[in-house]
Amino acid sequence: MAKSTIIILASALCFLSFLGLTYAQEHYIVEGTVYCDTCRVQFLTKLSEPIGGATVRVECSQVDNSKNVTFNEEAMTDSSGLYRVEVEGDHEEDTCQVVLVKSPREDCSEIDQDTYLQKAARISITKNNGIVSPVRQANPLGFLKAERLPGCADLLQELGINEDGTLV
Repeated sequence: MAKSTIIILASALCFLSFLGLTYAQEHYIVEGTVYCDTCRVQFLTKLSEPIGGATVRVECSQVDNSKNVTFNEEAMTDSSGLYRVEVEGDHEEDTCQVVLVKSPREDCSEIDQDTYLQKAARISITKNNGIVSPVRQANPLGFLKAERLPGCADLLQELGINEDGTLV
């Protein structure tokens, strides 16, 4: 009698575990950094500064209908410019990206509006992409400083880039 009770309880436990896995929803974490682009070059340099208190938004929308937003959540960066957003659900059929919303710094709050620039960091939020970890790292996003720092000319020379963006 005791053996049959144990077998029935073990079977019920296995069944309930399987049922829980079937209905469990995927959970992901999107992480990234926001910086002040002190040289206005659109990439991180040793003169770039992290921005604490900046607001970003993670948004996902259907590929064939970008007006149908499936996920939308804002987050604020910590003192080192890092943000972290929890995302529920698999968004394999969606286009997901992180966009800049607001900078707390008046001297570094411009978002470059040039049409050729990518204004967001695209991310893949699905388990069907070969990434085992639930953590998704977004590319760094930067607000432009109103005026370049004095050391930027030397930095660009060191990188082999002229002020106009051409190679030295």
